[in-house]
This record gives sequence, C-alpha cells and structure tokens, in this order.
Amino acid sequence: MSEEPGAASPEPPAPTPELSPSVRAQLLATEHWSLLASRSTTQGEVLTRISMFLTFTSASLLSVALVGNATQFSDAFRAFALTILCLDLVVGLLTHMRVMSVGMEDLMYVLAMNRLRAAYIDLDPGMTPYLMAGHHDDEEGAKRTYYFLGGRTDFSQVAGSSMVFMGFVNSALIALLLGSAMLTAGLPPLAAIPVAVLVALAFFGTSLVRGHRRYLAVWKKNPPISPTPPQA
Repeated sequence: MSEEPGAASPEPPAPTPELSPSVRAQLLATEHWSLLASRSTTQGEVLTRISMFLTFTSASLLSVALVGNATQFSDAFRAFALTILCLDLVVGLLTHMRVMSVGMEDLMYVLAMNRLRAAYIDLDPGMTPYLMAGHHDDEEGAKRTYYFLGGRTDFSQVAGSSMVFMGFVNSALIALLLGSAMLTAGLPPLAAIPVAVLVALAFFGTSLVRGHRRYLAVWKKNPPISPTPPQA
C-alpha cells in the first residue's frame, strides 16, 4: 500500500548501545561454559558407546565359543557364528561412524573456545602470557589446545585416537567374518586368510583416508578470524 502524501517516513532503528567490557566478559564466559559442558557430554557419550560395543563384542564371542563347544562345531554352529559376527560388525561400524563424528565435533568445540580466548585477549591483552591453551582458531591453535606442553607429533596424536582404535577393531572383525565365511564356503585356508587380511587392511586404510579428508575439509570451509601469526 502506497504511503499518503506528506506522511513521515519510518525512522531507522536506534543504534545498539556499546556494551561495557565487564558485560562482554560475562557473555563470553557464559558461552565458554556452554561449550565446555557440550564437549564434556559428547566425550562421555562416545566413550560409553565404545565401552558398550566392546562389552557386546566380547560377550558375543564368548557365546560363540560356548555354543561351538556344545555343538561340536557343527554346521548349525557355523551359521550361528557368522550371524553373531555380522551383528558385531554392524554395531562396530555404527560406533565407528559416531566416533568419527565426535572427533570432528570435538575439534569444533576446541576452535570455538580458541576464538573466545582471542576475544578475552582483545578485552585484556595483558592476560596473554597466562593462557597456556591456544587462542587462535586455526590448525596451529587447535594443536596447541590439544597439547600445549609441546613435543607431541601428529602421528602419535592420530595413532592414539579413538578413531584409529575403532578402525583397527572393525578391521579385525571384518577379517574374522570374511575368513570364516570363505572357509565355510569351502575355500582353502591359503586362499581365504590372505583375502580376509587384504580386505581388512583396505578397510582400515580407507577409514584413515576418509578421516583425513574430513579433517582437511574443516580448514577449507572455516577460515579463521584470529589466525596464528607467522613466525619471525
């Protein structure tokens, strides 16, 4: 609807008053605690998932051993064992997916908290020497937050991660399931065992490559606003 002649045009919104440094610090601290709580909850959830998977797998393999002893390793036992191994592998793959997702989420929380520390330093540059964790929201800043004492290599960080652990366990389950299936089908051990091992290694390598690609995609899609200054 057109405005009537002589009608006053709407006034622009009043500018938002500048917040005091103390209020900004309170808002940043509130967000910081929220990120810490979310990170702690996520880590607790994934550790519980891994523990449940290991408990389920160990109990199921024990049941396979008991059933095998009771049935004298008959054909019915082979079908039972393959079914149990399939269930173990499905649960393991689902857990592996969640572990990889949580790894990316943990990196997300670390970068967010690093960005908040950069805001703290903007409010009070004199606190910089007292912050041991990183305050730059780039790759170097994230590495410093994960281990700010220095001396840890990228290899040890990755090799000791839950993602690699789950990939190794699932690779072992794949080898066990595939080897058992081929032996049940009548293939000789000299053919079944190498094929099972190669497939397991292929899965393990693929999971590592996929995790590395997701890690690299983080830095491509999220440019930092407080990058680490270049070394002099």
